[in-house]
Formats: sequence, C-alpha cells, structure tokens
Amino acid sequence: MGEAAYLHPGSVHWRVYKNPIALAVGGVAAVLLEFADARIRSGVWDHSTYKADPIGRSKRTGVAAMVGVYGPQSAARRVIQGVSNMHARVKGATPAGEAYKALDAELLDWVSATAAYGFLNAYDQFVSPVSEADKTRFYEEGGPIARLYGVQYSPKSTADFLGMMDKLADRFEPHPIVEEFLAIIQSGQAAPGLPKFLHRALARASVSLLPPIVREKLALGPEYDLTAADRLTLKIAGKLADRIPVRDSAPCQASKRMGLPEDFLYRGRRTQDRLLADLWAAEPVGLPESAR
Repeated sequence: MGEAAYLHPGSVHWRVYKNPIALAVGGVAAVLLEFADARIRSGVWDHSTYKADPIGRSKRTGVAAMVGVYGPQSAARRVIQGVSNMHARVKGATPAGEAYKALDAELLDWVSATAAYGFLNAYDQFVSPVSEADKTRFYEEGGPIARLYGVQYSPKSTADFLGMMDKLADRFEPHPIVEEFLAIIQSGQAAPGLPKFLHRALARASVSLLPPIVREKLALGPEYDLTAADRLTLKIAGKLADRIPVRDSAPCQASKRMGLPEDFLYRGRRTQDRLLADLWAAEPVGLPESAR
C-alpha cells in the first residue's frame, strides 16, 4: 500500500491503459507493426508459445504492460526483469538467413515504440480524442519504463515514431503469419462470449491505425477496411468502458493502493485533479514529483 508506480495517477498512461477497447485495438496494431519486420516476426513465432497459445501469450504480455504502468515500482522491476531474462534466450535466423537476437537495440526500440503508438492512437480514435500536447506527454512518460526493458531510444512524439518507421520501412514485407494472426483475432478466441462481428471490427480497426506505408507493405487489402458500423460499434464500446470501473482491475487496484477512490480514473477530469491535489497535500511523499 502506498508504493508509487513509475507513472503517477494523473498521467496520460493511467488514462489510456484503463480502457480495454484501446488496449485490444492498439495491441493488435502493435503486433502488426512488429510482424512487418522478419526478425521480430521470426523471434515471436519461433521462440514463444504464440503458435500454440496466441491468446494466452497476448494476455501475459498485457499483464506485464499493466504492471509497468500501474504496479508498485518494485513489482514492475521484478516483472520486467523476468521478461528481459526470457528475451535474452531468444536468438535465431529469419527464413532469409538473417541473424537476430531479441535484445538487439533496434528491435527492442521498435517493439516498445509500436506499443506506445498502438495504444495511444487506439484511444484517440475509438475512445476519446487526445490533444497533441497529451500525445507528446504520453510518449515522454513512457521513457523510464522502456529503459527498464533495455530500450535505448524511445520516440518523444508521433513525428519521432514515424521517423523510426521510415528507417525500417525497407525491411517490411507481407507474410502468411500476418494473415494467420489476423484470422486468430477475428475468430473470437480472445473473448468467446462476445459476438464475432465485434472481433472482426477489432481486427479492421487495428489495421486502420497502421500508417499507409505499413498497410501497403503488409498487403492488407480492402477486405480489412473499417466500415462506418465498425467504427460506431467500437466507439460506443470504448466510451462505455471508459466510464464503467471494474473493481478487481489493475486501474482500480492501483488507485486504491495510492489512497484514491477505486473509481478515480472513471470520474471527470476536474474531480481527478481535485483528488490528486488533496492527496498531494495530505501525503506529499506518496506521489512522485511529476504528479504536481
């Protein structure tokens, strides 16, 4: 109780990561961006449980991401070190014979950047618009967590991200694994209780977030175009999820740990600012300096 996370409750990350629609759409978009590079695609497909248990693998990755944002700093360090230890054993060669290691700086930097781009833009497009200032804040906030993974360069803005993408774009290529991954997403395995049309909408929404050059390189044609009905459905779901707290979720648990109401993140921004000010006045050591 009371141990601060690496990111404070007033951060853009706390706002974005609480929304399951943003995480689902953004997470799939991030994987597509990663799978465009043969080195990452081979590393994931050949050295993890993704082929046998893609949903379980994705959920475990999601837990690590949530701990990094909401968890106590000691827990975040422990979990991320465990992820890094596993990555240290991942090495091999692509089908074309190019050697890779999961801890290569270029690959680590790109994987970290794709997650930031995916989650942020999914929230902006399907939940609530994010100002350019807050987008920049989001990228800047993620730096300390990224460095725990060994990331050497984190984008500080959308322009930075696009610059990273341009440097890698010549490597991007289509591959049957990309289609197989999207088929898994559309199958409904991740949440069998939800209607299939929602899973198909999620897949198309994720493709819609890709910069045009990436979608072209992956050869994802008009069958993945986002429809007006898709967009409306996901926006309704995203806005509802942004207002309905789930008591045992990471955002609610983290808020309680920091001495805030468990539904803190689901209240209006003015109420959040007042609660943060009250907490800072009562326990100034309970929040990092940046929370001011």
